[in-house]
Amino acid sequence: MTASEATDKQPQTRPIPLYLRVLGGVIVGIVLGLVFGPRPILFGATTADLGRLGMLVIKLLKALAVPLVFFAILDAFVKTDISWKKGVRLLLICAFNASVALMIGLSIMNTFEPGRHFGDVLAAVSSANGKASGPAHELIAASQKASLGLIDNLSGYVPKSLVDPFSENSVITIVLLGLLVGTALRRARRRAEAGEGPDTRTLEHGIESIYAVLIEALDIVVRTVPFAVLGVVADVVGKTGLAIFQSIWIYLVTVLAALAVHSLLYYPLAAWFVGKKPPRVYLGHGADAILTGLSTNSSLATVPVTLKALTRMGVSSESSRLAACIGTNLNNDGILLYEAMTAIFLTQALGLHVGMSGQVTIALASVMAAAGVAGIPEAGLVVLPLVLGVAGLSDTVIAAAIPLVMTVDWLIARCRSGVNVMSDMLVAILLDAAPGKSRANDSNGDQMGSET
Repeated sequence: MTASEATDKQPQTRPIPLYLRVLGGVIVGIVLGLVFGPRPILFGATTADLGRLGMLVIKLLKALAVPLVFFAILDAFVKTDISWKKGVRLLLICAFNASVALMIGLSIMNTFEPGRHFGDVLAAVSSANGKASGPAHELIAASQKASLGLIDNLSGYVPKSLVDPFSENSVITIVLLGLLVGTALRRARRRAEAGEGPDTRTLEHGIESIYAVLIEALDIVVRTVPFAVLGVVADVVGKTGLAIFQSIWIYLVTVLAALAVHSLLYYPLAAWFVGKKPPRVYLGHGADAILTGLSTNSSLATVPVTLKALTRMGVSSESSRLAACIGTNLNNDGILLYEAMTAIFLTQALGLHVGMSGQVTIALASVMAAAGVAGIPEAGLVVLPLVLGVAGLSDTVIAAAIPLVMTVDWLIARCRSGVNVMSDMLVAILLDAAPGKSRANDSNGDQMGSET
């Protein structure tokens, strides 16, 4: 037996999942915060210094998110091609589901206002970079860097140059620009195929390559997130003790409650009354896909199981493929609900009053940021800084808040993925129930699972 063969037969160690590494960071951060408090740990470094290092990781993540969202949209235009009629039908269904999700989330946040209990903790950790200190109300001036009026901000969505949206992290403008360039690229491709214009394949391959490189860069940054969580948790526990976890617990329960109402009440009822699939069919036949989404923390990785579940429900393969393969980039109810609720939670923590127009702006940013990120690892974490920026929160508050939210994101993320899988199945059912569309499973239905 050669050395290489012996090496091949050795059992390979599986990488530790991100959520376990984040939990490890939380535990170590708690220990450091309780043991050392504000005192030096090693070579004069304090828990506050660890907090500053953690915030640097989040700032890097925010910088990477802008080009990533832009090229994700372009990549989707390059790789997908559906008719205008089917695209509009899919878009309308996804938009309605997203509206219901946002209405549920914002209603819960406005009714119970859980963010009020988080202000002092957020103020304590935000002071780590030396730019803000004191109680939460002293951070309001730093956070209100833009008006939240939808009409007032409308002109701000039209950039003065193509560089401005990228330098200012304007997610709404980035998405609109991505849609514009993607549409133009699609038209240029059709002209090239008709022999009326230059070949676009080189440009398309370039877009795919840049997107792939950005995904790799994201993977590198995400690997450092547990260390960011460790630093910020050590900092905040050193300053406030364990009070942070009482506030985070309230946030966790609130978000999970909204996800549960949307997925376990609205989805089954819509599938039943509109799609004629009773809960025992929708939830019963879809259980495997839902549990796979929860366990893998990825709606995209669950697509093969989702297609098999839809086959058992009697949904046509055309609708199944359109919703689960192409529509999975739009069916991100779990992510957008989480983004919007987190933004409102943090504005409540700072004592900021966000009117209806401001909440509509946040909701719009959540929908746009969630578009096209289904295949991106830790998509919710990637686009969260952009949505928080639209909410008017300063970079100081964003960098301080995200590592704290990450302490429970490992659980919320899995629930978000489960909700996104349920959304894929519902959209397929509703597409099949559209007027003039046969609900019977077509002859290709039995082959879907094996082909994917």
